[in-house]
Amino acid sequence: MFSYFSHWRACRSKQQERESRIATLPAKYRAIITTRDIDILRQPVSSIVSNVQSGLLDPQDVLLAYGKKALKAHEETNCLTEVMIAKAEIWAKECHKQGPLAGMPISMKDTVGVAEFDSCIGYSAWVGKPFKKDAPLVRLLRDAGAVPFVKTNVPITLLAFESCSDVFGRTTNPHSKGYSPGGSTGGEAALLALGGSRLGIGTDVAGSVRMPAHYSGIYTIKASMSRFPKAGNASGMVGQEGVPPVYSPMTRTLEDLETFWKAVVSMKPWEYDPSCVPIPWRDINFEKKPKWGIMWTDGVVSPSPACTRALQQVVSTLQEHGHEVVSVNPPNPYEALTVGSQLLTNAYVAATSPIRWWEHNDPGVYRAMLALRLPRFIQKLHVWFRRHVLRDPLYADLIEGWSVKDGQEFYALVGRREQYRMAWLNFWKEQQLDYVLTVPNALPAMKHDGGRLGWKSCGYTFLFNVLDYSAGVLPVTHVDRALDALPRDFKPTNGIEADAYEGYDAESMHGLPIGVQIVGRRLEEEKVLAGMKIIETLLKEEGKAYQRLEV
Repeated sequence: MFSYFSHWRACRSKQQERESRIATLPAKYRAIITTRDIDILRQPVSSIVSNVQSGLLDPQDVLLAYGKKALKAHEETNCLTEVMIAKAEIWAKECHKQGPLAGMPISMKDTVGVAEFDSCIGYSAWVGKPFKKDAPLVRLLRDAGAVPFVKTNVPITLLAFESCSDVFGRTTNPHSKGYSPGGSTGGEAALLALGGSRLGIGTDVAGSVRMPAHYSGIYTIKASMSRFPKAGNASGMVGQEGVPPVYSPMTRTLEDLETFWKAVVSMKPWEYDPSCVPIPWRDINFEKKPKWGIMWTDGVVSPSPACTRALQQVVSTLQEHGHEVVSVNPPNPYEALTVGSQLLTNAYVAATSPIRWWEHNDPGVYRAMLALRLPRFIQKLHVWFRRHVLRDPLYADLIEGWSVKDGQEFYALVGRREQYRMAWLNFWKEQQLDYVLTVPNALPAMKHDGGRLGWKSCGYTFLFNVLDYSAGVLPVTHVDRALDALPRDFKPTNGIEADAYEGYDAESMHGLPIGVQIVGRRLEEEKVLAGMKIIETLLKEEGKAYQRLEV
């Protein structure tokens, strides 16, 4: 009972704190958005930075425009957690006006450690425990002239493609309130999609920046490990290195993504975070048109008509402009799903440990933990039933290894991971590929609580975390009720696919964004960006540019 009262008291106090910080801001932040504000909000980051550097634009005016718009986005989607605008006014006044991000407001996932502010990431037990100092990433951004101004919502545990907790409530998709904006960096994606920010920070261990980009219609490149600062932030799974989480940038436009990446790398992140490798930004110049390998399916969950259509649109555009495009059958993606999921079983235990007795968990994580806690003999019966009665070997193999691992079991899995990475290296070289193109997920955005069944359908993103490859997502089109309905004879081939498709409905999904995923090898963020630029440029030339939400 004491835990019950402590939990809800913490939730109320945190929500009241957020409301108070908004209510006590100067009245100008609640005023209408002016034409002057709109002019600022529509400028690319490079223009804002240039105008601040030259003295034509005051960082406080930039903060005002984005502060207004962020609060409007929060009213629509409940995307904000820590509202730091009052402190940001001081930071804007004092910012480095000649830095590569001079005067630019930055939003960031709730995990990012900012001095004097919480990073409770949805755990009520972590409310009221502000960071004592800025994380290295925050120091780098402020040294570059940037102005952190808000933090954004996440799912409790960070292991879901939705963004909801008792502490902060649920974030909705800006395109359709009944759907998720993604997770675990979903609040950030919603804010960026609505123009309440242009530059954001997220994390990714199984798709947590790419899935929100796909769900919400924004841009990102998941970094390889050691390319982007991550030290000193909040985490419910500290020390988890089986499938290492990475911090990565998220933006409203592709042009801004390039500006952001170049700015961060120009600041020499390896001098802020010892985990970062000293690799300066490298410009990519192709001597001939790159070769694209298309992964049409991961062999587990077939892409939906909507997502297949988006991928086919990109493939057709590349082919029409003389690019070499080939269908590929890479080393079994299902191996990555099984090995990667087993490497994360201990992380699930760690991430759920801070949850109080009365606290609501994500429905997908709840089911995962329920399976982890089953007695071994019950688990074996379940595997036997799936394999021999339901004739579903894929599902059976996935759950057969779903158990907490001791040290030796973990080492053996790391060995399997390394063998799998070698198989992909050989495949990539044999095929002489520059890129792999695929969907970010089999389906567009899921309905709220859709993770209850669909949480296992993450193979298209998780694959490239296991490989530690650089992978970007850019929006291409939207779901069309007339084009994207399931065929009448569609029948799932396994239990994972059946669970995923439980929520697919082209009629209600109409208008949701659909992205494609562009993959390079490890530490090839610049090359991935170059590939994204090729695709977006060609789509624009054909009059097929993605239509984002207007400011």
